Amino acid sequence: MKRILDTEQLNIIGPRIKEARVRAGLSQKQLSEKLELMAVYTCRGSVSRIENGRRAVTDIEIDAISKVLGVSLNYLFGREKHVP
Repeated sequence: MKRILDTEQLNIIGPRIKEARVRAGLSQKQLSEKLELMAVYTCRGSVSRIENGRRAVTDIEIDAISKVLGVSLNYLFGREKHVP
């Protein structure tokens, strides 16, 4: 299967996830554990790769991450400048 992106970045929301996670006072492991409680199994290493743009993120993961971190989807996608 050919790549559909011409960039090394596999997502555009990673930096926003990291920013919101740090503001929430959570480690990557704590975020991973909170996601697991929502039946979204994303290990700490995957959280790191997502934040660094080296892993794609599913819509289910994006929705759960926004709920855990208490931020909107618009914030994660850069449509809102500040954490609500």
